Amino acid sequence: MQELLVISGKGGTGKTSIVAALAALAADKVLADCDVDAADLHLLLRPEVESVNEFYGSNKAVIDAGICTGCGRCLEVCRYEAIKEFRVNPVFCEGCGACKLACPSGAITMEPNLAGYWYISDTPYGPLVHAQLGIAEDNSGKLVTLVRQEARRLAQENNASLIITDGPPGIGCPVISSLAGVTLALVVTEPTVAGRHDLERVLSLASHFKVPVAVCINKYDLAPEKTREIEAYCHDAAITIAGKIPFDADVARALVNAVPLTACSRGAAARAVRALWDSLQVHLERL
Repeated sequence: MQELLVISGKGGTGKTSIVAALAALAADKVLADCDVDAADLHLLLRPEVESVNEFYGSNKAVIDAGICTGCGRCLEVCRYEAIKEFRVNPVFCEGCGACKLACPSGAITMEPNLAGYWYISDTPYGPLVHAQLGIAEDNSGKLVTLVRQEARRLAQENNASLIITDGPPGIGCPVISSLAGVTLALVVTEPTVAGRHDLERVLSLASHFKVPVAVCINKYDLAPEKTREIEAYCHDAAITIAGKIPFDADVARALVNAVPLTACSRGAAARAVRALWDSLQVHLERL
């Protein structure tokens, strides 16, 4: 079983649109959305949710009013100002436990906090594992790991040979959790100054974890000079450019209609994504 992860150094490069387009082309696969802070792959795949599961992150402090003496020690030690009038605001609480240790009456306990949900869904393009982290909740890396584990379990049950994962943008904890141990990471970039800068950062991260990478330049024809700079950089770094996708109004129309591009268009961008998929299959066969 192989894992293809699609990531980007920054948001807005078209990563999720490309994942949805690949999902409509690939056979014998399981899909996963590891962008748990802002999951949106499901918007293009029209899933029917089959299983809803709770996700618990770090523990949060809870004060028992019947035991609390109002001594104020918890207020003194809480550096996050999460306690007001001897009640804990769970949004501000970081779960450090300092208040529990300081409380002389034992009125404070650390209790599991419901931080979000994860789902197993059926789509016209295959099974999908996705999740939604609650507002201001932490442990997104832990939830990403859970999504990946469930995607692997589904792939084994269904004898699927491939997992296609929509990864988070950037280079933070959820990206690291998505990246570790995958077969190939496809990095989607755009021909802009920010696109080039963040491409270099995410490639450095992948190199640190020794993950093979390939690059896709989206909307490459909008800034040919910047595209040539990215191509030269990848050439010098011996990194494969698996595809280049032109600007195409069909992409916007596909998004408006909430369908994968390759399921509704045979335009220039859709043809480029098909060529990208052909290139990725060759790349995966060599790994």
